[in-house]
Amino acid sequence: MKAVVLYEHGQMDKLIYEENYPDPECGPGDVVVRVKATSLNYHDLFTRNGMPGLTLELPRICGLDVAGEIAETGADVKNFKVGDAVLIDPRNRVEGGLVGETIDGGLAEFCRAPEHQLIPIPDGVSYADAASLPVAYGTAHRMMVTRGQVNKDDKVLIMGASGGVGTGAVLLAKILGAEVVALSSSEVKMQALTDMGADHVINYLETEWVKEIWKLYTKPHRRKYEGGVTVVVNFTGGDTWVQGMRCLRRGGRMLTCGATDSFDPKTDLRYVWSFEFDIRGSNSWEPEDLTALLAMIQAGDMKVPIAGTYPLSEATEALRLIEDREVIGKVIVEP
Repeated sequence: MKAVVLYEHGQMDKLIYEENYPDPECGPGDVVVRVKATSLNYHDLFTRNGMPGLTLELPRICGLDVAGEIAETGADVKNFKVGDAVLIDPRNRVEGGLVGETIDGGLAEFCRAPEHQLIPIPDGVSYADAASLPVAYGTAHRMMVTRGQVNKDDKVLIMGASGGVGTGAVLLAKILGAEVVALSSSEVKMQALTDMGADHVINYLETEWVKEIWKLYTKPHRRKYEGGVTVVVNFTGGDTWVQGMRCLRRGGRMLTCGATDSFDPKTDLRYVWSFEFDIRGSNSWEPEDLTALLAMIQAGDMKVPIAGTYPLSEATEALRLIEDREVIGKVIVEP
């Protein structure tokens, strides 16, 4: 099969396009999926670079989010058949491991997966839309809906809003009826977030954005549950952690699903107890988050922003766009 293969960690030149790589072997409880679409994530760069404390067996095929058509089934597969359209949940919750990291992923014509990782793709949902979901949107759904319980009465501040999880958080907050304030760093990204439905967009590089939040929500009686936002979404950590706290009203919720900047930021516990903040962590996604997202797309409630689609031979260019943060929305590779 054709595949993009990582033989050693390093920069983009370590990802090698192969014309005749061995096809995956289908075990008794497995299926082999003919890959129709895989979406790229920043996590693919972590795999390419190598991660401290995690030793990966190489060679490896990257690509965590995989959607396609079943081409072969093992003898013990009961609930799926050849021709079924499926999304592969990247997390192997039985044996452990992650597709595209410890298990070969979607940057290939075929991908093997155990039956228990398969999620049916409903009618009316494209392979590209389905492949866009797990890592970014599944994480956003668990954070915003399952854990965060965002609702129509909320005013939500979203940091890192133009990234994969960030755009998912913006779209979900609007679907839930909340008012959204998005932070971004350029006019192009700000316009894209406005087009996605963000009610207010602030350039955090050019303004004192905490003051801008309080200009939007000016009621001064913070101890009386007035003023400020009710929810802050912060998965960057670092210097923004306390700044986010300064934007929350009493009883507000801090939601986090990661720490792309720093995992050990300075904090200020006075804000936590004085204003009775609720800090809620959210870890990746569950299958129920993915089926809920598929249902939203099928119903027409959500449209995934897709920045571009590339053939397998141009997968390294597609990944470069993510590394250089040149895109807003999902980048799709279609083998």
